[in-house]
Amino acid sequence: MASKELTASGFVSVSKDITESIRKIIDKSLIKFVCGIKLDAKNGKTEDRFLVLTTWRLYSWLTSSLCKLALSSHPDHQVIIDTDKSSHSLRFESRDHLSHVVSHINFALSRIFNNSIFAPSICHSDSDLSEGSRKYSPSSETSVETQRACGGFSETYAALCDYNGISCKEEVQWDVDTIYHSQDNREFNLLDFSHLESRDLAVIVASMAYNTWFTKLYCKDLRLGSEVTEQVLHTVSKSSCLEELTLENAGLKSDFPQKMSAALSENPSSVIHSLNLSHNSLDNQGVSNLIQQLCRLSKGLRLLNLSKTSLTSKGLVCLSQALCSSDEYSNSLLHLDLSKNPGILSGEDASNLYVFLSQPNCLVHLDLSGTDCCVDSLFGALLRGCCADLSFLNLSKNAFSHRKLKDTLPLFRQFFSSGFSLTHVNLSSMKLPPDVLRALLTGLTSNPHINDLHLDISSCELRSAGASVIQELLPRVSSIATLDISDNGLDADLLTLLPAFSRHPSLKHLHMGRNFNIKNRVLDDVLQKLVQLIQEEECALQSLSLSDSRLRSRGTVLVNALGSNTCLRKVDLSGNSMDDIGAKMLSKALQINTTLRSVTWDRNNTSAAGFLDVARALEHNFTLQYMPLPLSDISQAYRSAPEKTELALTKIQRALVRNNQTQRFSQKQALRLHQGLVTSTAEQVMERLSVRVQQQVCLLRGIGEKEEIQAAKQVLKEAKNSRALYPSLCELAHVLSVDGPLRQRLDSLAGELARAADKELQVIVDSMVSLCRELCPLSSSAAERLTPPLSSVSERVSIPRSAIRTALMERAAQDVHRALEEVKLSVVSYLTNSIVDQILQELYTTHKTLSRQVSHLKCWEEGTAWRFNRHRDSLDITDEELGTSIDTIAIKKRSSRTRRIRPVSTRLSLCDDSSSSPPPSVPSYSSPLSHSASCEGLSELPTQGLPLHHVTRVRPRPPRRHKGGHIPPDTPCSENGGISPLDDGLPDFYTKRVLPDR
Repeated sequence: MASKELTASGFVSVSKDITESIRKIIDKSLIKFVCGIKLDAKNGKTEDRFLVLTTWRLYSWLTSSLCKLALSSHPDHQVIIDTDKSSHSLRFESRDHLSHVVSHINFALSRIFNNSIFAPSICHSDSDLSEGSRKYSPSSETSVETQRACGGFSETYAALCDYNGISCKEEVQWDVDTIYHSQDNREFNLLDFSHLESRDLAVIVASMAYNTWFTKLYCKDLRLGSEVTEQVLHTVSKSSCLEELTLENAGLKSDFPQKMSAALSENPSSVIHSLNLSHNSLDNQGVSNLIQQLCRLSKGLRLLNLSKTSLTSKGLVCLSQALCSSDEYSNSLLHLDLSKNPGILSGEDASNLYVFLSQPNCLVHLDLSGTDCCVDSLFGALLRGCCADLSFLNLSKNAFSHRKLKDTLPLFRQFFSSGFSLTHVNLSSMKLPPDVLRALLTGLTSNPHINDLHLDISSCELRSAGASVIQELLPRVSSIATLDISDNGLDADLLTLLPAFSRHPSLKHLHMGRNFNIKNRVLDDVLQKLVQLIQEEECALQSLSLSDSRLRSRGTVLVNALGSNTCLRKVDLSGNSMDDIGAKMLSKALQINTTLRSVTWDRNNTSAAGFLDVARALEHNFTLQYMPLPLSDISQAYRSAPEKTELALTKIQRALVRNNQTQRFSQKQALRLHQGLVTSTAEQVMERLSVRVQQQVCLLRGIGEKEEIQAAKQVLKEAKNSRALYPSLCELAHVLSVDGPLRQRLDSLAGELARAADKELQVIVDSMVSLCRELCPLSSSAAERLTPPLSSVSERVSIPRSAIRTALMERAAQDVHRALEEVKLSVVSYLTNSIVDQILQELYTTHKTLSRQVSHLKCWEEGTAWRFNRHRDSLDITDEELGTSIDTIAIKKRSSRTRRIRPVSTRLSLCDDSSSSPPPSVPSYSSPLSHSASCEGLSELPTQGLPLHHVTRVRPRPPRRHKGGHIPPDTPCSENGGISPLDDGLPDFYTKRVLPDR
């Protein structure tokens, strides 16, 4: 378009009718200014026109259709507008009109370009403008651009929508001004607007070119059209604030790296330092040129992600040469990801990358998984260049070169013994030779610099050889906190491997799923070993994953143990097909467990009934906080029983929400739990011994030694008093805590916090009032004369005392009290068990002494003999009889962490395949019926109808204590009263487990 000159040879006021006529065509809210002008053409003729200014546009209207104007000449007030295509000169009647037009144009364009350095030089005047017109200049120090939401993005977006002739989406403006601004979010995520058309997305991206608020542009799994891609390149070429660009799986064309390289070359002020182009098919040469261009940036390249970009070995050579071409990469590159590009590190071209890695660098994150890398050849370079800062190393889905393995093993071991910052090492999905595993663990054993290491060696085909290496060396590696050995074919080797985990000092997280492809008998043994592992007093495990192990109903042995376990905080039992019986056992475990915070339960064939069991359990559980929705089981259960499934899920989610708020775990519930699970079995044994000793005291009254009789009575008295020991100690602890030092200190602390809050608030308010007086002195002075005056505002505001006291006493204090109660219960349990242990010792010793006296009595007369024989049957007691209801763990281990494990369900025992071989004699924590109880139950058994089923026919017989026909000297018929002496003075029930469950 040829250059024109608009000359306003006169100016008159515009009537209301003219303005209304214009507003019929242009949106009323957009019109900002209207004036009359005269257009001088080159042929000397003139045309009468109107100049209309809207929010973002300048219109020139013909006047013939509106009215006829009479104009006068005012040639001095001139404004020149220069564009890339034409130059325009405007003359106005007055200086005020000129200032108004210039100010409006300056202000509008400053809002579009957002004070960017690329904002054009907008207006020039032949005379000085007033201060009012300059205050909207983009370079003005008093500009209010920085105070607008997200740097005025919405206004830039609206202007570009107007420029491109598309409708402005108010939802975009609202999301940015409200959501992004309220979160102080500097990352613009295109996924938030993926529902819009490609043209709308293009305008959104173009708006970032001159925005100084957003520093990150993010797009993942969203295919971008050519319009959007062009605007991304435009933003890269213009923006001076964009630092991170993520276009992952965005459908970029192969020439995008080349175009981006050209865009960067046009923008010397670019500050991009992080580039993620993963999951796009890119041109290798273009990637190389892009890397070379990034090398010239001011901040250097910190993150480069080219995962799954069809990079070839030839492209790797270009990339490696670019990385080695400048020392800037060695000093800036922190994150390098070349994963999922098969074959790029399989040949000799890989040495080019090793050259860069062997140089001193600051790499923190290195991912070369799925690149066909010869792993053993890599560690020489890593040892020389990456030992200092490398934290994350992923080499999964690669292989070891067996020909060079012996030569490179020392370098492999030395790297793991020299790393200073390692936190995550992934060597999964590769065949890990035993020698390599030994070198790995040996190196970590001698590394004093690292701790809390996550080691992933899943799917490495370790099998028996690897299991023996782990069993031997793992207990010495104190730096491993998370270990993943899933899917390694360990199977029966877990029997010897699990004890090694119990000896590990710092292992907190264990993943061992998909390792249970074994027969039922061995599986039972493995699960019992696993139960023993998590019940160990020194067990440090906090999370355990057995996902996808297909344990079926036998896995409920472990679920039962969760009820009494107090170390695990997170378990993953998904993918085990435990059916509804597994969910029922989980519900029983959750009702008494107070330490689990997360349970993952899915793909277990759970129906609506199973979910209802879990929901009912969570009504009494106040500590579980996270249970991911079991989507697979939910979808299956919903098809058969939608209402029950929905009800169960509602209850589960409501309980989890409650548990994530202020915890209200009942201390009385904890007391009953400890009392019932820790002391009940000891009291049963004490009762039986007390009855026997009391009978012996009655028999020897007036006959035996008085001192021994008095001692026996004192022991019986203490045994009777011990029944009230546990609740009395708990009551004493509660009474002393009602108004103890902790509560008094919290009360005084609440007052101190309230006074400190008032003081801080007063300082803040006084400073605000002073600032008001400084910025608006006249208005502030007027406000002082109001009632109440402005200066008294600090005296009239304060933080409610109830709010502080509630926050302290009902939230923080509850956590402190909960921790205190746990410690108190532990002390009470320890004291109770210690006293009960001593009473049991004394009762047993007294029983032995009195039994010996009774056995030496002479039957002097017939009546006496009859009385002695009558009592003799009731006084004889065997070690087996005393031990029938003893939980040896609960007595021998004096810890609040130790509880009896819930017995295996009878249904599970009866549902086992009858054709299978009987299970081995394994430790059981349940108590069979005592002799008396069994006799009482016989009278209630049916005598007619279905035949009785002998459920204990497969139970192994206990070992015989003596040969047939020979009576040892320590039998009940012997002189010592019928109880065999032990070295430690205790009966067998202290050291022996009871028979297996039914």
